Amino acid sequence: MPVVSMKDLLDRALAERYGVAAFNIVNDLTIEAVLAAAVAEHAPVILQTSVKTVRMYGRLQLYGIVRALVRDVGVPVTLHLDHCPDRAVISDCLRGGWNSVLFDAHELDVAENLRQTTEVVAEARRTGAHVEGEIEGIQGVEDDVGSDDAAVVQSLEVAVDFIRRTGVDCFAPAIGNAHGQYRQAPVLNAQRVSDLVAATGIPMALHGGTGLSDDQFTDLIARGCAKVNISTALKETYLKAGLEVLRDAGERDRWDPPALFRHQRAAVVDMARHHIRLFGGSGRAW
Repeated sequence: MPVVSMKDLLDRALAERYGVAAFNIVNDLTIEAVLAAAVAEHAPVILQTSVKTVRMYGRLQLYGIVRALVRDVGVPVTLHLDHCPDRAVISDCLRGGWNSVLFDAHELDVAENLRQTTEVVAEARRTGAHVEGEIEGIQGVEDDVGSDDAAVVQSLEVAVDFIRRTGVDCFAPAIGNAHGQYRQAPVLNAQRVSDLVAATGIPMALHGGTGLSDDQFTDLIARGCAKVNISTALKETYLKAGLEVLRDAGERDRWDPPALFRHQRAAVVDMARHHIRLFGGSGRAW
């Protein structure tokens, strides 16, 4: 199955009310593990790259890794650039093969955000790519992007006008969600998801998923969150699995890199499969 467009994945997920898991990968091991989980669950999947990861690898090398690992995968896959406020990085990734981008211009006023997002949508269309929009910052810092300040939530009318005028294919609303680990149980405005989907007909993206309850995930997906981001859970799973092996290696003074990699891969596969099943994505590949 070749890489497919984000719009194809999310429009189908919205129509059938399941969530496509979008994992923020950090290296080749996590890419391969997420893909293995998607294949095992026969599910579509979104590989997300942060700006930090793109810069760490270099766009050309990172895309080459993704392309090589996706080549023989038998499920639909999309490559997405997450939370990018830098237009130059967006242009570079669109030219370099990314299927979708999140232009994160929430720090701009709504009018300027709308103007620039409209330009990004036009640019993406020229390469056959799609755009996720955002006008409200999701609380919390992720991969050096964001703020711990509470999000300023715009009115429903402002959000709907932004979606319609920009032509974004997906929208990330602030509903009381936050990046990273929650300091206390979140109180979510789930009705806002329903209202936005009813008014626009486009899928919503759920950010800040790590720490939400299974019931909250299920409810938000049923309301129209067709794209569900998983970043903190992947990073914590990957690093904690490595820490387990390294502590044991230190105690025994036996250092075996393949054992480290196997343990990390298995942990990431299990984590990814759990989320795919929870979101209703199993058996949805085509």
